[in-house]
Amino acid sequence: MISDFRAFAAQWDQLFNEGDVTKLQNLYDTKATVVPAGGVPAKGPADIGKFFVDVRSKGLTRHEIAVHSLVERGDAAIAIGTWSLSGVDGSGGEQKFGGNWVNVLGRDGNTWKILLHTWN
Repeated sequence: MISDFRAFAAQWDQLFNEGDVTKLQNLYDTKATVVPAGGVPAKGPADIGKFFVDVRSKGLTRHEIAVHSLVERGDAAIAIGTWSLSGVDGSGGEQKFGGNWVNVLGRDGNTWKILLHTWN
């Protein structure tokens, strides 16, 4: 149900925005990969956590996901939507980024874990 994935995305945003990278990385499967647009993939929760610590260290501290569609097949799901990321750079200037977003998720018991996270 798409509302479950919207709630999951809202939880992701909240953890990122609060800087709680430990809890954020726990949303990822042990074999998960983050593939940033034009960047080097991060593999596994620890590397994914380091990746997002680096993003936040650049002053990018406000993230928002909008889930627009969902394909669910048994224990797998593909959530598709848009994202925005903003903050203040080192000289006090505003930074804004955004684009399309995709998560591939797998069921882990009664919860979902991100297997693949990518955006452009």
